[in-house]
Amino acid sequence: MVDVSHKATTARRALARARVCFPAGLLAGVLDGRGPKGPIEEVARVAGIQAAKRTAELIPMCHPLGLDHVEIHYTRPADDVLEIRCRTSCQGRTGVEMEALTGAALAALTVIDMTKALSKEIRLECVELLEKSGGKSGDWKSAAAD
Repeated sequence: MVDVSHKATTARRALARARVCFPAGLLAGVLDGRGPKGPIEEVARVAGIQAAKRTAELIPMCHPLGLDHVEIHYTRPADDVLEIRCRTSCQGRTGVEMEALTGAALAALTVIDMTKALSKEIRLECVELLEKSGGKSGDWKSAAAD
């Protein structure tokens, strides 16, 4: 692990997203609760929050962080795409980017697990950091964030 003992404790925030792509016409029924394992949004939300909180257990060189807040939101940027955004924050000596990425990724994987019986073509398209703030490097925002 990197030694962060010399760093100042500051407010840290991050936003990441994951996109799950469905075959044409499938997502609407899934969001109406007609998936084989029931409604997906709340189960995936809890999975994403749990994953963000346990990032240091999953990624060996990550520092364990006491997260102050984790939230998961869903949007539909296209008829057959579910976008999952995970926002994390804490007061700490190191960033919360990996926690946001892990939360988004695990929420997306949970969506896939809950719907995989409907089609083998459901896929995780991307997982990416959209923005971060705090720390020595300051604020950053991806061009893809808009």
